[in-house]
Order: sequence, then C-alpha cells, then structure tokens
Amino acid sequence: MSRARGNLLEGTVTFAAGLGLWLFTGDVEVPLVTLTKVGVVMMCVGGALVAAGLWRTARGRN
Repeated sequence: MSRARGNLLEGTVTFAAGLGLWLFTGDVEVPLVTLTKVGVVMMCVGGALVAAGLWRTARGRN
C-alpha cells in the first residue's frame, strides 16, 4: 500500500471514530477528559491525515 493511500485510510478511520465520539458521548462522564472534546481533536487529526494523503496523491508521491 502506498503512503498516500495509507494516509487516506488512516485519516478516514480516525475522523469516523472522532465523529462517533463527538456525536454519541455527550452524556458520558470520564475523569480527566471530555469525550466530546477528544472526538473533535480526533476529527482534526483525521482531517489533516486525509489532506496529507490527498496532497501526496495529487503530487504523485508515494
């Protein structure tokens, strides 16, 4: 698997997991962290990975 495709796959999975946390854990209380905020951070990281994968695909780098 090329590095660009790996970034796209990893970013998509990370974004989806973050979206799930953000949407469905609003009433869950965990010490030290807020799961909805963790979900937002995961969505940002996933979006950055997808953007990197798209950039590598457009540039032709693997």
